[in-house]
Amino acid sequence: MDLGVIYLNIALDSFKNMKKTAERAIAQLDFQQLHWTPDDESNSIARIVKHLSGNMVSRWTDFLTSDGEKPTRDRDAEFEGGYASQQEFTTAWNTGWERLFDALGSLNPDDLLKTVYIRAEPHSVIQAIERQVTHVSYHVGQIVYLAKQIRSSQWETLSIARGQSKEFLGEMVKRFNQDHTAKEN
Repeated sequence: MDLGVIYLNIALDSFKNMKKTAERAIAQLDFQQLHWTPDDESNSIARIVKHLSGNMVSRWTDFLTSDGEKPTRDRDAEFEGGYASQQEFTTAWNTGWERLFDALGSLNPDDLLKTVYIRAEPHSVIQAIERQVTHVSYHVGQIVYLAKQIRSSQWETLSIARGQSKEFLGEMVKRFNQDHTAKEN
């Protein structure tokens, strides 16, 4: 398989996993909790979603042919206010991700070394993708952290539960050994 295809699939899977992780955290909260901030200088999950959506729509619209910072984007407004409804929140969230997935899914290995621009700064397509991976993962971490703060003792873990690492590893090794044995037979 072509290395470029492998890279694009890995990037796509990474973004899908980030989206799923954030959605599992968001699902534990009600609409009001999405707007909670620990202090005046912090962002709520709603503001982080506004920012991520604005960023993804700007970056991934006409990805190969226009600057990733569109003149229509108002980045500063992304960090103000919130959403009037759950539907508005969900629409913004999905719009950003759809734009990213559509653009990323349309790329082919020949595109990876092309030059794209973000704020008039040249990037290879690979660099632009990696920049987005870093940016989105940073904010998904913030979403998870805020949701965990809000839920406190009612938080439902998104990974290995505290005190369960050895059991989890044991199950993984057991599953690997079963799969490996089945392939040998």
